[in-house]
Amino acid sequence: MSYFTAFKASVDGFNLPEKFTFPFYYQPHPLCILAAQELQEHLKSQQQWQHNFGLTADLESAAGKMFGVLLVRNNAGELGYLSAFSGKLADQSKQDYFVPPVFDLFVEEGFFIKGQKSLNQLTEQITALEKSPLINESKVLLDAEIVASELAIKAHREKIIAGRKIRKLAREKAEKELNSHDLLQLKKQLGQQSIKEKLQLRDLTHYWQEKILIAEKNLQQQTAELESLKNQRKELSADLQQQIFKQYQFLNSKGIKKSLLDIFQQTTQVIPPAGAGECAAPKLLQYAFKKAMQPLALAEFWWGVSPKSEIRKHLNFYPACQGKCQPILGHMLDGMALDDNPLLNNPAEGKQLEIIYQDEVMLVINKPAEFLSVPGKNIQDSVLLRIQQAYPEAKGGLIVHRLDMATSGLMLIALTKEAHKQLQKQFIKRTVKKRYVALLDGLLAADKGVIDLPLRLDIDDRPRQLVCYEHGRKASTRWEVIERKHNQTKVYFYPLTGRTHQLRVHSAHIKGLNCPIVGDDLYGRQGIRLHLHAEFIAFNHPVTRELMSFQVDEAF
Repeated sequence: MSYFTAFKASVDGFNLPEKFTFPFYYQPHPLCILAAQELQEHLKSQQQWQHNFGLTADLESAAGKMFGVLLVRNNAGELGYLSAFSGKLADQSKQDYFVPPVFDLFVEEGFFIKGQKSLNQLTEQITALEKSPLINESKVLLDAEIVASELAIKAHREKIIAGRKIRKLAREKAEKELNSHDLLQLKKQLGQQSIKEKLQLRDLTHYWQEKILIAEKNLQQQTAELESLKNQRKELSADLQQQIFKQYQFLNSKGIKKSLLDIFQQTTQVIPPAGAGECAAPKLLQYAFKKAMQPLALAEFWWGVSPKSEIRKHLNFYPACQGKCQPILGHMLDGMALDDNPLLNNPAEGKQLEIIYQDEVMLVINKPAEFLSVPGKNIQDSVLLRIQQAYPEAKGGLIVHRLDMATSGLMLIALTKEAHKQLQKQFIKRTVKKRYVALLDGLLAADKGVIDLPLRLDIDDRPRQLVCYEHGRKASTRWEVIERKHNQTKVYFYPLTGRTHQLRVHSAHIKGLNCPIVGDDLYGRQGIRLHLHAEFIAFNHPVTRELMSFQVDEAF
């Protein structure tokens, strides 16, 4: 079956891309947008399978999906596109119209199916043994013996303490009333009593140790088979995972093939993460290379309701993820001419820091948008570097708090160690008052409220943040509407905590305001700039303790 799709609409007026898409930050090529639109029409009209994307009702069981299109030229020189989905669609890894997975785990009688059957059998045996009354009885007996031993030994220790007090009183009385010979005899008797009690404690401790040891051996005998089965399952699962990694073989334009193991061996991760190779982009490139098609451009978009943790908006285009796809695509795109990586460009070039206030110990600056607070992985130019260059005599950490690179607004800079310490203490105690202004893409129904959504780093797609109730850190934001106009809402944000990307995630997430900030290239749609500005700050001067406040308006 051929998965090549010719464009339904005329493409005569389109220019072809000069280079292939840089997949980790891009604006989709117009032909990819057209291909995506045609794929979306197919998703609306097809009747072969059913998947609840959450676009109509029943949100409880809904699951959105990432789809991808690859602009290609086939062997006949025809221009068209390939389509793919990430993971499974309608509980299947293969569907008509979409390119197949790089490796199909679910081939009938394949090693994965057989391995899964063996794992399931072991799990059933383990579950049955864990419910065994003999094991539970042995655990109860062991616990009872431990408790009884603790109580018995504790009681005897208390007896020793009481005996010691009685003997002390007897000695004190005897020293006043008895002659030296009788006193010596009494002390010998009292000493023998003490030795006897200590020997009794030794024997009692030994007695209970023996009883507990017997109970432990009994439990070990009962659980030996259970532990053996668990080890078998662990080893079988690890072996099965290694086989899977070896079977996922990825091609590139040079015809070089590498497995997941080969690819991730060269990374800090070493072990491929779960789901690696199942995203749309690797599937599309793999099929194109296998069929000798020329890849021209790539785009991936989200279709359906947003996930509960990460932020994905229906119809929005998204870059490939860093954790799973970056190593794989690094191999697959090796040797191809790619668009320039915009993340390597210095966005602060030609921009200046505006100093709002200055004295001997501190500064208040107005940071432009697209300007790093501290040096990044690839770009050194930043607020910190500029301050170090302008104030070479300044000592200490300088940067008291940070703003996202994309966010503009007020920042405090310390020029001495003591000022840095005092200002940071105010941030830690949350006595610094901050207000941000933002323009949201959409209309809010309510006028004000508080958002509480805990956040953590998305380790598979840095620097994005996830909403995570299990491992996330508390994040709270108070907000209020300023005005609504042209399907946009201008708001004030009052962050009650200071988490990375807090205002951006709280704006965009489905459980937050569900309206991304205009121009948010991570959680919304790319634009000229992120419309988020730290416009007001109030704090106590680090030396004089005088209350200070500053405001710099930003016209959105």
